[in-house]
Amino acid sequence: MKATVRLTLPDGSVKEMPVGTPARAIAEAVSPRLAKAAVAAAVNGEVWDLNRPILGDATVEIITDDDPRALDVLRHSTAHVLATAVRQLLPDANIGFGPAIADGFYYDFEVARPFTPEDLERIEERMREVAQRGHEFVREEVSRDEARERFLDDPLKLERLEELGDDEVISVYSDGGFVDLCRGPHVQSTDRIKHFKLLHAAGAYWRGDSSRQMLQRIYGTAWFKQADLDAHLRRLEEAEKRDHRTLGKQLDLFSIHEDVGPGLILWHPKGATIQFELKRFIEDELLRRRYDLVYTPHVTREQLFFRSGHLPLYEDHQFPAMAAGEGESQEFHYRVKPMNCPMHTLVYASRQRSYRDLPVRLAEVANVYRNELSGTLHGLLRVRGLSMDDAHIFCREDQIEDEIFDLIDLTDLVLHRTFGFEYRIDLSTRPAKKIGSDDMWDVAEAALRGALERMGLTYGIDEGGGAFYGPKIDVQLRDAIGREWQGATIQLDYQLPERFELEYTGADNRPHRPVMIHRAILGTVERFVGCLIEHFAGAFPLWLAPEQVRVIPISEDQKQVAHAIDERLRARGLRSSVDDRNETLNYRVRDGELVKVPYMAVVGRREVEQGSVAVRVRGASKKQAIMSVDEFEERAVRQVRDRSLSLE
Repeated sequence: MKATVRLTLPDGSVKEMPVGTPARAIAEAVSPRLAKAAVAAAVNGEVWDLNRPILGDATVEIITDDDPRALDVLRHSTAHVLATAVRQLLPDANIGFGPAIADGFYYDFEVARPFTPEDLERIEERMREVAQRGHEFVREEVSRDEARERFLDDPLKLERLEELGDDEVISVYSDGGFVDLCRGPHVQSTDRIKHFKLLHAAGAYWRGDSSRQMLQRIYGTAWFKQADLDAHLRRLEEAEKRDHRTLGKQLDLFSIHEDVGPGLILWHPKGATIQFELKRFIEDELLRRRYDLVYTPHVTREQLFFRSGHLPLYEDHQFPAMAAGEGESQEFHYRVKPMNCPMHTLVYASRQRSYRDLPVRLAEVANVYRNELSGTLHGLLRVRGLSMDDAHIFCREDQIEDEIFDLIDLTDLVLHRTFGFEYRIDLSTRPAKKIGSDDMWDVAEAALRGALERMGLTYGIDEGGGAFYGPKIDVQLRDAIGREWQGATIQLDYQLPERFELEYTGADNRPHRPVMIHRAILGTVERFVGCLIEHFAGAFPLWLAPEQVRVIPISEDQKQVAHAIDERLRARGLRSSVDDRNETLNYRVRDGELVKVPYMAVVGRREVEQGSVAVRVRGASKKQAIMSVDEFEERAVRQVRDRSLSLE
C-alpha cells in the first residue's frame, strides 16, 4: 500500500503527503494565513471537511471564507447547531433535513406544537451557547446496521437511511452530544459559527408530500461577518416592505379567493391593465421580429403528452386526466395543458415546409395549468394558473446561432433596456431524467455554448439543470435590492421534432428534421408582475402604471376644467382620472401618493386662468412644477412612448 499521496494544488504544484493527510494540513503547509481563512476543501472537485483524510492522489483546492462555496458549508453547519439546540431544549423532537439554501438554511422538526417567536428566541440563545463551546464536527463512516442502531429513536432518519443505495457511503456527524445522519461537509468546529439569526418558522410536509405528517421548519441565515449579516437583515426588512402580496392588496391589483382555489389569480382592473400592457409590449415586439401569433386550446387529449414525452416525466406537475367528451370513446382522456409546445409542433406540421420557409416562429401568450404543491404556492410567484409568454422557433441547424443571437438581444431589450434589470446567464446541461441520446445532447449543448462564446458573453454552468428534452440558457435577474429572480429561458430541442416527425424539404429536395427552440422572455406573466411589483416597490414606470395621471381640482370652481383636462389626456391614450371628492386637497394628494400615482395634476384658480397645471411627481419633494397643459401632455405622452423608467 502506498505510504504517500500526490496532491495537486490549483497553481499546478504537487505536494507529496502521507496517506490520510487532511486538507487542513495542506493549508497549514502553504501559509498560516491560508490556514486561518480555510473553511473546507475541494478534493477532486467535491467539497470536503478540512479534517477528512485524503487516501489517494487528488487535486486539492482550499476553500476560504471569501469563496461562495464556503457560505454553504457555514450555513449547513449552523443548521446542525440549530438541531443541536432544539434537541437540548426538546429531547423528544424528531429530526428531518437541514440543508443550506440561498442566503441561509432551514431545519425540519417533528414536534408537538408549532414554534412561536418566543421559542425561536430561546433556541437562538441556546445556539449561541452551543457555538461558543467549540465542539468539533466529527465525521464517521458507519455500517447500515450501526446507523440503524444510532437512530433507533428517530423515525425520520431511519426512513432516509433505508433510501440509501447499497453502495452508498453512510456518514454521520457529531458536534458535542448531537449526532446526525449527514453527508457534510462542515466547518471544523462550532466556534467558527458566530454571525447568525433565526428568521421565522413555518409548517412543511415531510418530504414535501401533503399526505405525510406536517413538520415545523425553522429558517435562519448565517454569515462570516457581522456587517454581512446586518446588510442581509436590512435587505430582508426592505423586501418585506416590497412584498408583492401586501402591495398587491394596497394597490388593488389582484386577489386569490378560496372559492376559486389556491394558486389561481383574480386580476383586478388595475392588475389586468399591467398584464395587458406587458402582453401588448411583448407581442408588438415579436411581430416586429417576424413572429407569427397562434392560439391553442386549454385542454387536449393526453395522448399528445405521451407522444411529446411529458407523460410520465412531467406527470407530477399535471392535473389529473378528465373523462372523454360526449360521444367519444372512453379510452380517450383529456388534460388541461401545462405547456404549449406539443400543440405548436402540430401547427408547424399542418402543412409542408421548405427550407426557404424557415425559421418558422410561433408565439402565444397562453394560459397553462400546473398542479403545484399547495405548500409551494406563493402569491404571484408560484401559481397553478399561468399566463406563459411562450414561443417556439423551428429552424435549420445552420440558423441556430442567428436565432440565439436574436433571442439574447430580445432578452436584453426587455429585461435590461426596458425594465433596468441587471442579469447573469447560466448554461443548464442535461438532467438525470432525459429523453434522447447522449450524442444528440452533446450537439445541442455545444450549439448553445458556441453561440454564447461567439457573442462574448460570460456565463455559468448549471449542471443537470436542463429540461428533460434539451439544454437551455437561463437568465437570472437581479432586482433593485440585489435579489435574484428566474428570468428568460432559451431551450434547444432536437427531441420533439423527432417524436412528432417534423420535416422540411431541403435544397436537395429531400426531407430534413428542423431543430426546435423553446423560449420565454417574460416567463410567466404572473411571476414577472410579482417581480416588477417588488423591483419597483409598486411605483411602476409611467407606461406601465395602471393610473398614470390623477387630476385634482382644488375646489368646486375648477371641476369643469379638471374634467376637460382629463378628457384631453385620455384622448392622447393616457390613463387619467379626476379626484373631485369633497375632501381636503391634502387628503386627496396623500391618497394619490399611497396608491403610487406617477403624476398628480393640481388645478386651482391660477392654473385655470393660465391654462396650466401644478404637477406633483411621485416620490419627489412636495414642491410642484407649474407647466402648461400642452407641455405636461407632451411630456407624459413622450415618456409613455419611450417606455421611460424615469419621470424626469
